[in-house]
Amino acid sequence: MNKELRELRTSLRTFIDKEVIPAEPTFFEEQEETGYWMAPVLESLRASAKKQGLWALGHPKEIGGGGLSFMDFVYLNEVIGRSELGQFAVGSASMQDCHMLYLYGSDEQKERWLLPMVRGEIFPSVGLTEPEVAGSDPTLMQSTARFEGDEIVVNAHKWFTSGANNAAFTTVFAETDPDAETRHKRFSAIIVPTDTPGYRVERVVPTMGHIGGGHCEIRIQEARVPASNLLGGRGEGFVIAQRRLGPGRIFHCMRWLGQAQRAFDLMCERAKSRYAHGSLLSEKGEIQRYIAESAAEIQSHRLMTLEAARKLDMGDDARIEISLIKFHGAKMLHNVIDRAIQVHGAKGLTSDTPLERMYREARYGRVYDGPDEVHRMSVARRLLKDPSLAPWT
Repeated sequence: MNKELRELRTSLRTFIDKEVIPAEPTFFEEQEETGYWMAPVLESLRASAKKQGLWALGHPKEIGGGGLSFMDFVYLNEVIGRSELGQFAVGSASMQDCHMLYLYGSDEQKERWLLPMVRGEIFPSVGLTEPEVAGSDPTLMQSTARFEGDEIVVNAHKWFTSGANNAAFTTVFAETDPDAETRHKRFSAIIVPTDTPGYRVERVVPTMGHIGGGHCEIRIQEARVPASNLLGGRGEGFVIAQRRLGPGRIFHCMRWLGQAQRAFDLMCERAKSRYAHGSLLSEKGEIQRYIAESAAEIQSHRLMTLEAARKLDMGDDARIEISLIKFHGAKMLHNVIDRAIQVHGAKGLTSDTPLERMYREARYGRVYDGPDEVHRMSVARRLLKDPSLAPWT
């Protein structure tokens, strides 16, 4: 990191620790009613971020962002991740969708959807996962879309369409070409505004003790949108989805580092202040083991994630590296938060600390954007086919 980036990172850390983290209790209470995009407390946080020059830092300048390179933003995302609502406060929560529209959107689509997204005026959602089929194999999708004149008619049943209850549109992935030469070319991406007749949010799916995550089940029946709402080319849906998910997985892994580092800080503070059985917890060998192992896991995951980001930034697809950090990072996050709870004892199970919520959220990491098993299988298959693809070679 150069001097300017270090200074920006310091300013961002101050904003997250002094303004965003204190707002968490209000945010978590409000989002149960409004959804996480629309919690009222976010309005003042977004205004403060914009005033301090901390808004949309990873978006290209030509669409209103800060213009930082992918690699530079990865360093910042580590800090943003210290709070679950950090990404919503600094305009980075929609980065995957902005990136997708920036790469594949037409001029009309960028004007209508992308630019307002970057400004934080509207919010996106993506319809990939379906309840009837395995989400880890997108070629099994049953949603369909057909072209009729200058319109596309969409029929889809999706869930975990995060943020759909607050979104202006959903990018729906559906089968448009069942007779394509390969199954990966059967699907297309279509922008469906959420106010389109035939689009319905069935429910916000309750998950792990709360409903505020906005993980929506949606149903789209004979919804008609202009043919110009096709994102990218016909049959490019699978490629578009993968281009969206790759950087997103790195962003997740860097945010996980922020969460783990915060849990680590809380664990150390507790160990140095809690007295039991003749000494401070920090003087007991078992607790020292927790601290040392957590430090090792955080640092190893950090270096692995930075290496994956570096390769992606250089134009490599970094498929192996991204899968490695996805399943390794989810385990690291769970382990560190679990140890922090253990050091806090009964208090760690209460909402008096952020740890119990962090623990619940950490469990999601082993499932979303590809479950652990699929990423491990992908790594093993590639390395068994060609061991020279290992990152250390």
